[in-house]
Amino acid sequence: MTVGEPTIEVGGTAPEPVDGSAILTIPNVISLVRLLCLPIFVYLMFGRDNRAAAAGLLAVLGATDWIDGYIARHYHQVSDLGKILDPVADRLLFFVGIGCILIDGSVPVWFAWMVLVREFVVAATTVVLGLMGARRVDVTWFGKAGTFGLMFAFPLFLASESTMGWADTGRVFAWVTGIPGLAFSYVAWALYLPLGIKALREGRADRAAAEAA
Repeated sequence: MTVGEPTIEVGGTAPEPVDGSAILTIPNVISLVRLLCLPIFVYLMFGRDNRAAAAGLLAVLGATDWIDGYIARHYHQVSDLGKILDPVADRLLFFVGIGCILIDGSVPVWFAWMVLVREFVVAATTVVLGLMGARRVDVTWFGKAGTFGLMFAFPLFLASESTMGWADTGRVFAWVTGIPGLAFSYVAWALYLPLGIKALREGRADRAAAEAA
């Protein structure tokens, strides 16, 4: 996601940056709505046994992954809450969505577990680095590409086991998006170690400089 220049409104003024402590911002509302849709997804999967509707909802939630971050940066609505809420929504979307599809049996077990293990390790590492005082590690292009591919692959796997008329075609496209997505996510994982070490060093240097000031 590229950070653009401030958008100029009709009146000729750029949007004012929000206070970092702000809670009710558009990106935060979007992230919250995505979180609230997860129980609906689970209900469609197991309460209604409607794979087609569940796949459609999961695809929409995945497609909107970039919207909250884009609005936050483009319209200067980055908040402290959003820095936590956005990645939490993304991780829960992965774990809940993939976990349900895995239980349903609509995705190859090896494929789902390769994604889940990678996501769990990255999430745990991020928490540990944060507790150790590291700076925030920005998502790489490979990470974004991997997430994008996987966000479409899993709904397609689910749709391929539904009553949709194009189920067979959906299975093909699930592999077309899933394999590159998995590969990109593992490349991003390999790059995460040196980036994490660098972020830890920079974070500790910042803390030392602050203490010396």
